Amino acid sequence: MSVLCSLFSVLLLPCALRPHPPLPFVPFLLYCILSYILFTLVPVLALLEWFGCHKFRPGKSSLFSSLLSTVNCQRTSVGEHKMAATAASSDNLNDGLTLQMVRDSLIRQEDTIVFSLIERARFPLNSPAYDPSTPGLCASLVEFFVQKTEALQATAGRYENPEEHPFFPDNLPPSLVPHFKYPEVLHPAAMSINMNKVIWDMYFNKLLPLFVAPGDDGNYASTAASDLECLQAISRRIHYGKLVAEVKFRNEQKDYEPPIRAQDRNALASLLTFADVEEAVKKRVAKKAMTFGQEVKLGDNGDKGKYKVDPAVVSGLYGDWVIPLTKEVEIEYLLRRLD
Repeated sequence: MSVLCSLFSVLLLPCALRPHPPLPFVPFLLYCILSYILFTLVPVLALLEWFGCHKFRPGKSSLFSSLLSTVNCQRTSVGEHKMAATAASSDNLNDGLTLQMVRDSLIRQEDTIVFSLIERARFPLNSPAYDPSTPGLCASLVEFFVQKTEALQATAGRYENPEEHPFFPDNLPPSLVPHFKYPEVLHPAAMSINMNKVIWDMYFNKLLPLFVAPGDDGNYASTAASDLECLQAISRRIHYGKLVAEVKFRNEQKDYEPPIRAQDRNALASLLTFADVEEAVKKRVAKKAMTFGQEVKLGDNGDKGKYKVDPAVVSGLYGDWVIPLTKEVEIEYLLRRLD
């Protein structure tokens, strides 16, 4: 195309040298400049193209190629960064579980358990709330209250959270709120582990008589609500053993795989047991019960040694039930971890 333009320019050369009719000075000057561009630069470009010098062609020039290459590199780099960020985000969701994070949550849950026990201790035993032959309910008031509350909470999406475990999981209504995608950090077998029947029996038949006063004040609904708070707090803490087991398995997979493959419960229990840590936990929850449950009065030091919940009961709760049941959850989870 450049060659044709140059030939056409040569044919117009006489017209360019002698314009007809003669032009005034300024238009003639512009005419000369345009003629110079037309008759000088175009042939030069044609010759360069003719001899294969293509350095100024946009499609193949080093400048445009560099720019295009840079843009492509930048696009590729941006794409790679986005992909890396997405992968990193996914890894953070899936692999963000750390032992320290789990420990921090367990320590925070101690507060919830101690406060829930203090709230329940406000009421006496109120044994009519546990009468299984309550007229019109076909169950005790507490069972009725827990079932209906869990059904309501299920519609609000509470049990979509893998940390939550219902006490009456049968026939729960589906969630009516938008689904939230929780991080998938646990093996799917975790869904089959639910210790709430054991927790229910432990709480009502063993723990409750240890920290509430005998008597009946008629506040049965409030009593049932306080019982549910205690049950859910203890259940969440015990079932957190799944996360404890997962993070320990990740950190020491070589140690855990042989007893898992052999289905050796005793070997797993030995790996999971740290007596000094367990003793520290019992001492810490006892101190929290002292701190949270003391009577605070102005002008004096209060009643020393008088607490809303006996610290020894809270320590015993952890030593006799919470820690052993958590360990049982860990073992059950690990036995299924390689399925």
